[in-house]
Order: sequence, then C-alpha cells, then structure tokens
Amino acid sequence: MSKVVIVGNGPAGISAALYTKRSGLDTVIIGKDNGALHKAHKIENYYGFEEPVSGDQLIHNGIEQAKRLGVSFEQDEVVGIEYGKGLLVKTTTGEEEADAVILATGTGRTTPKIAGLKEFEGKGISYCATCDGFFHRGKDVAVLGHSEYALAEAKALLPIVGSVTIVTNGATPIEKIPAEIKVITTKIEKIQGDDFVESIEFVDGSTLAISGLFVAVGVAGSSDLAKKLGASVDGKKIVVNENMQTNIPGLYAAGDCTGGMLQISKSVYEGAKAGSQVSKYLRKQANI
Repeated sequence: MSKVVIVGNGPAGISAALYTKRSGLDTVIIGKDNGALHKAHKIENYYGFEEPVSGDQLIHNGIEQAKRLGVSFEQDEVVGIEYGKGLLVKTTTGEEEADAVILATGTGRTTPKIAGLKEFEGKGISYCATCDGFFHRGKDVAVLGHSEYALAEAKALLPIVGSVTIVTNGATPIEKIPAEIKVITTKIEKIQGDDFVESIEFVDGSTLAISGLFVAVGVAGSSDLAKKLGASVDGKKIVVNENMQTNIPGLYAAGDCTGGMLQISKSVYEGAKAGSQVSKYLRKQANI
C-alpha cells in the first residue's frame, strides 16, 4: 500500500488526510501542536456551525474525525525532508518513508529583528543548511536558534564546515546539544560584513567571526522544508500548480503556506484538492 505523510495537523492537513485515507492510502499525519488556530478563541465565519466554535475545538473535531477513518497521528516535530526510496521525512525522534508528502504547517516564522539580517540575505545569511552548507565547506559558521530545528541544521552542517556555533540570541537552548557544537546565548547586537557576512557582534561587545549564518528560529515551516528538496518558493510561500503540486514529484502543499487568503475555508479546500490529487498521482505511479 502506498504511503502518504502529511506534515501539519491543522485544517489543511486533516482535510487532505480525509481524502487520502478514503482512497485507500496509508496516511500518517505528523504535527507538533495546534498551530495558529489554537489562538482563535471564537470562530464565527466558518460554514456549518450555528454557534461560534473555538480553534481548539475545531482542531479536536477534525483529528477525531480522521482517527475514526483510520488515519495515524504522530506528535513530533519534522526537521527535514530528504530523498530516500521515495521521500524521507525526518523528525526529532526518527524518520518516515513516504511515496508522497503534503506540507500543511501554515505560514513561516517571523524573522528576528536583528540589524544586518535582512541586508545580508543571500550574502552569507541562509535559511537552509542542506541547500547552502556546501558553499561554506571547511569554514566557520553559526546557526541562529535554540530549538530542535536549530540543532538539526547544525548537525547537517557539521560534516561539511570547519565549525558550527549555535547562537540563541538570549534564548535558553535545548539541553542535548553535542560537545562538538559550540553555543553562545548572549543577545545579538548586529550582523557585520562588507559585501558578505563576516561576523556577529553581541551586546556585550564580543564578536564571532563567521562566513555564514543559518537562520533556524522556532520550528521548520513548510517553506523551509520545501526548500530542502529544491522546491520553488516565493518568499515564505510555496509555489504550487492548480493541483497543489510543487515542482518536486510527490511533494504537495496546502493551506496558509501557499499564500493567498489566510482562512480556514481556503485551507480546507486546498487540503481536499491536495489529498485527491495525491491519490491520483500514486494510482498513476502504481499503474492502477
């Protein structure tokens, strides 16, 4: 049986799962939390609810509906997607092989307001270790972040670069950082350089000489994961065709991560579209 991994358990991900599972596909949803919808206290503009419904209740209803159909759920954080026999979804605790992947984790994170960060994008500032680590082989680099995602990016860089330092910008880092990765928790004053990044200056006046800084704040958003496979993105928006398919075979996206109207109704529609198109794609691959 073909396997689909859906990253994100919000409206887009759940909607996609309803279609893939009912098409007979082994469907796994990986999600860490309830995302932005968790913050919605009252939702009054979504079809079918006579009274306002909370975001948490809507998520709960969707998850229970999917579970009733036999969809599997994993509460974990996805930190990367690579090529395997099909697509290999890597989490903080393991990995899942998939014949197709649907990205539905919502919009990207807010970039930290650090002087020089925007100015040096593409000039030493990167958002993808897998994509750009090669350009810094043998050199000293830093990863901005403090979570599992930052650690995953740092580990991906270790075999390529000379050294890796995680800079947390004042945040407390996770505890399981290996000894070969240095950590600086001091707040950052600015990123410095001429044509390209050369160093980080901290508020205490100290500096760290680097050839590149990889931004990995919070958790990996859909566009971050897409870029690791070479999928086309436009800013934080994943570029998809009318079938919600990226330029990478077997990789689809739905919901807020594709841009446009950031509404539940749009996410549900795109999830349904992605789920039905994945089913057609995998049937064609299997010559069914």
